[in-house]
Amino acid sequence: MSDTHVLDPNHDMSDPAEARRAFRTGAFTGNTAGIAPGYTQGNLAILPADLALDFMRFCQRNPKPCPIIGVSETGDPFLPTLGRDIDIRCDVPSYNVYRNGELDDEVTDISDLWRDDFVTFVLGCSYSFEQALVDGGVALRHWEEDLTVSMYCTNIETEVSGLFSGGTVVSMRPLTARNAIRAVEITSRFPHTHGSPVHLGDPSQIGIADISKPDWGDAQRIEADEIPVFWACGVTPQNAVRQAKPEICITHKPGSMLVTDLPSAFDSRLED
Repeated sequence: MSDTHVLDPNHDMSDPAEARRAFRTGAFTGNTAGIAPGYTQGNLAILPADLALDFMRFCQRNPKPCPIIGVSETGDPFLPTLGRDIDIRCDVPSYNVYRNGELDDEVTDISDLWRDDFVTFVLGCSYSFEQALVDGGVALRHWEEDLTVSMYCTNIETEVSGLFSGGTVVSMRPLTARNAIRAVEITSRFPHTHGSPVHLGDPSQIGIADISKPDWGDAQRIEADEIPVFWACGVTPQNAVRQAKPEICITHKPGSMLVTDLPSAFDSRLED
């Protein structure tokens, strides 16, 4: 069970700036599903500058799981194109710290780890289209039961760039056939946050041996009249990092996203 609803009552979690204030103060450290509905959420990858170009190519070659929505200047922790006063060192609820490809720590602030050669990449997240699904009549079990969406490694191989490679990670939502069709229609309008699903039905066809054992997130019940529906997921870079083994890489903890000021159905970047 996630701690999505362990909130500071002094913060309006429907407002992205207020949500980030709750993250920054440590009042909220959990799953961001349902927070700031209608705004774009982002996956995070922070790497040393000498790996940034290869990682950029990796994202460009794999736009379905890795749609770039923001990139920082080298050494700059602020992301003005994604929102006002976003400090990437403290404005994500929880971070994973990888060293040499291994998960070394989970923290809620990376100020002490920040380096002048870091480059931040923010990739669109499927949480961004979930409000549109709910508005379209598609119920989401992980919202209803306060779970972190299920995520799995697959045999859908990514296109290699430098040291970065590996299988695509997917997120899964159990839906009725009717809702699955509706979900395809709705999410195809959100290419910057993974767009339409990459697979529907039998998980073994994409290399998932046991649907009850996600690699990240919580297992979800799948009813007899439902099928699993899989979207490309921005945790894919974390899988690639495990292959690349950089000396350090900082990511979001899966399910704990950067909440931006960009509308989830945006056509242009934030205006000055």
